[in-house]
Amino acid sequence: MPANHNLNVVLCWHMHQPEYRDRRTGIYQRPWTYLRAIKDYTDMAAHLEQVPDAQAVINFAPVLLEQINDYSAQLDGYFNHATALRDPLLSALSQQKFNKDIAFRQALLDTCLNGHVQRATGLHENYALLHDFAADLARHPTRIRYANEIFFSDLLVWYHLGWLGETVRRNDPRVWQLLEKGHGFSYADRISLLSVIGEQIKAVIPRYRTLAATPRVELSMTPYAHPLAPLLADFHSAREASPNLPLPRSAEYPGGIDRLRWHIDAGKQVFKACFGQPPTGCWPAEGAISDTVLALLDEAGFTWAASGSGVLFNSLDKSTSALGTDHALYHAYNVDELAVTCFFRDDRLSDLIGFTYSSWHADDAVANLIHHLESISARCGKEDNVLVAIIMDGENAWEHYPDNGFYFLQGLYQRLSSHPKFNLTTFSQCLTGSKYTLPHVSAGSWIYGDLTTWIGSPDKNRAWDMLVEAKQAFDRAEREQRLTGSQLDAARQQLGICEGSDWFWWPGDYNAGDAVAAFDNLFRIQLGTLYDIIEEPQPQYLANAFTHPRSNDSPTSGVMRKAQ
Repeated sequence: MPANHNLNVVLCWHMHQPEYRDRRTGIYQRPWTYLRAIKDYTDMAAHLEQVPDAQAVINFAPVLLEQINDYSAQLDGYFNHATALRDPLLSALSQQKFNKDIAFRQALLDTCLNGHVQRATGLHENYALLHDFAADLARHPTRIRYANEIFFSDLLVWYHLGWLGETVRRNDPRVWQLLEKGHGFSYADRISLLSVIGEQIKAVIPRYRTLAATPRVELSMTPYAHPLAPLLADFHSAREASPNLPLPRSAEYPGGIDRLRWHIDAGKQVFKACFGQPPTGCWPAEGAISDTVLALLDEAGFTWAASGSGVLFNSLDKSTSALGTDHALYHAYNVDELAVTCFFRDDRLSDLIGFTYSSWHADDAVANLIHHLESISARCGKEDNVLVAIIMDGENAWEHYPDNGFYFLQGLYQRLSSHPKFNLTTFSQCLTGSKYTLPHVSAGSWIYGDLTTWIGSPDKNRAWDMLVEAKQAFDRAEREQRLTGSQLDAARQQLGICEGSDWFWWPGDYNAGDAVAAFDNLFRIQLGTLYDIIEEPQPQYLANAFTHPRSNDSPTSGVMRKAQ
């Protein structure tokens, strides 16, 4: 990229869901992958399609891509071969008659009350009434038997209408008809809605592949199952930013560096199969990097990686080099002699989008962000190749906005792409400009610049010790050559799933109890599946929860957290 004095702005949206399948049965334990697909992955593609000059980086976790493909295959099988759907919620939508089992109906209620529904219930008075009635039934389970078929049909239809992307609700006549009808939805109505869902899921990956064929959209990846890379490489890396942090009982994660290589290679294979080209950039899970992690990404041929500003500032504090600028955040970096370029997230601006602007009028929110960017541009003056990286969750923020962020995102792309002093661009287009050099990066993530969100508390450390024991069992089976080739491949993949960062995010007294319990259970299912594959007895402790949540209404709970 030639030297320029326009402010380069990169919008990077990260898409991720962990593996929700019980691999032994293929049944999904949570519906979030397909619900996100029909809402956020669909809408985010549509905004890029509708604003011709919009540019962005879209980052995918490969384990998410595999699940999207699996849902697409499920729905194709259902419509063309009458095969059963393996997601309980999706299956319920397809049933002609609802199961009368009280436990089944209780689970259906719990699911349809889950997720951020405040905005969605505003779609229609009928949905708000249904939601309130469902909440009352959930509080009084003995009354569930009196709820009729029409109630469950209407609740299911409205729940899915609420999860549809705004661009789908605006453009699909079948959806208009359901919104107009409002209540008394028939089996035929549910199948019509299921067709819409299937079409949207099937289109997700091809839409992004088409967008990536243009220079204005770059696709990047996270290693396969979203592992917290610095910790897999070395538990003690957590003490670089938090010197007195308690660590797991286990001294290390055995063979962690080789496992990271596996995640990188497996992720690249999935990515290329989906998009027809290998990735050149990487957003490591949670923006968590260390010297070791960057060396592995460099070894794998990635041209860029990104992290949070806290990591940069921690690294600058420990650096003896004088960078000669007051605007360190707004430049690209090389670390030591590695070729991979590092970009660092503007946490303040990213968090404004993630946590503040949802309560503003869209025009005011966009204008405020533009004002902040203009201020950065003015402060950086005549410096060459200044870059602001806005990197954030590309899915979980938008349900807090009116209309799933439709007006905000449309306005954001339009204003940024037309601004005379901004260059809306991608990371790969910013690789040739001048860069600073860091001798070392302090291990950390985009949250607080450290790793305490995933290690350090008794429950988090216990989760790591459980994973270490499972890895040791896998190593024994491999060393003793007890596994066939196909068993070994399946075990490696299942181990990768168990190594995902999500299992260590949720333990902790700041997260909502229901969500903590659900992910505690799913982690134990995934570990149990690994033991089954390697034909070792499951430890007895996998039968019992290991987390100790304290609250269902913590202000810091959930899938999104501020960087500082």
